[in-house]
Parts: sequence; structure tokens; C-alpha cells
Amino acid sequence: MTSQITTVAEALKHPEIFRVSIFGSARTQPGDEAYEETKDLAFALGKKDIGVITGGGPGQMEAANTGHQEARSKNSSSIGFTIHLPFEAEGNEYMDVQKHFMKFGNRLDHFMSLSNAVVITPGGIGTCLELFYTLQLTQVKHINPIPIILMDPMWHKFMALMHDEFIPRGYVSPEDLNNVYSVNSLKQCIDVIDHFKDEFDQCEGEMCSNIEKYKVS
Repeated sequence: MTSQITTVAEALKHPEIFRVSIFGSARTQPGDEAYEETKDLAFALGKKDIGVITGGGPGQMEAANTGHQEARSKNSSSIGFTIHLPFEAEGNEYMDVQKHFMKFGNRLDHFMSLSNAVVITPGGIGTCLELFYTLQLTQVKHINPIPIILMDPMWHKFMALMHDEFIPRGYVSPEDLNNVYSVNSLKQCIDVIDHFKDEFDQCEGEMCSNIEKYKVS
């Protein structure tokens, strides 16, 4: 590992490092299109010294941790937040920093405390939980309106459902989705992250100075 950060506690003390949480399925395999695209994304982020945070498991999580580690970033880490489960509980071998959790709530709070952007790759129930948790916290301004980037065509249907059902029926306001970006390519995903990273750097790590950074209890 090239980063000086070796624990999550140390990571929390370095808010000047821009970090992206990458959420997705534990069930994809090396060689799958989604796996390889996520690995390429994390590699590109590592080359920019942007940190990544994952659930630390197999599938999309392994792809992200692997890609970032292969980039050999000098100033950022590949962090994994593993969770106690009756299945898919094995952590991958490519994390620079690992923290294990027994409860989803505490784990999600740690994701939010470190994330400056979130990328949603293909996934199932767990990925939906992570998407909606992030979206709710930005909606009620418990965290900065960080970009939530949907990086797979399956999520276009989610956005269509929001615009066709939730918004017309008054359950969601249009502005609740202002920070959600549905992209069609890896390049578009990186472009969104680059835009917010530039803003982050210009503001010296304060994307929204009127909103306190989310803190874990």
C-alpha cells in the first residue's frame, strides 16, 4: 500500500482526500462486463489520487478495490467496509484499509462520512439500500448534495419510475433528484466525478460550506 492511511479512524481525519463510494453486486465475476467496467473506473480514479470505498466483498466491490490497488495511488486508499452476513461475507484481498461491521446502519453511516461522490453499478437489494440511503440523506440535507451517479442501463428504469410515478403523484419533488446523474458510459461517469473533484479542490474540501459534514456517532 502506498497511502499513509492505514485505518478508517485515520481516514476520517483526512477530509482533504476526495473519495468515491462504489456500490454494486457481490455476484459478478471477473470477465463480466460490469465487473471489468467497475475495475476500469476504480483504476482511473486511483490514477487521479481519488480514493475509493466499497463493501469490501466479492463482485463489484472486488472489482473496485482491485482496480484502485493496481493504479498504485500515492495519496489515496482503497477502503473496504465488510459486513457480517450468512453468505457472501468473505472480504476480498485488494483492500488497503478494512473495517468490519455487524450492523448495516453503522456501516452506511461510515460510507456517508467519507464519501464525496457515490457510483451505483449493477446490483440488487443491498445496492438499492445504499442508493436510497444516500438519496434520502441528500434530500433532507443531512449530508452535502454529493453526486449520485447511476452507471448502468438498469438504473435508467429507476429514473423513469421516479419521473413517471413518484414525482407526478407528489411523493418525490423534482429537486430531490438534482444530484442524481444517469450516465451511459464510463467516460461520462468520470467526467461527472472530475467536475465535482474540481469544485471540491477549488473550495479546499468544502463542497457546501453551509452544511456540516456527516459524522459518525
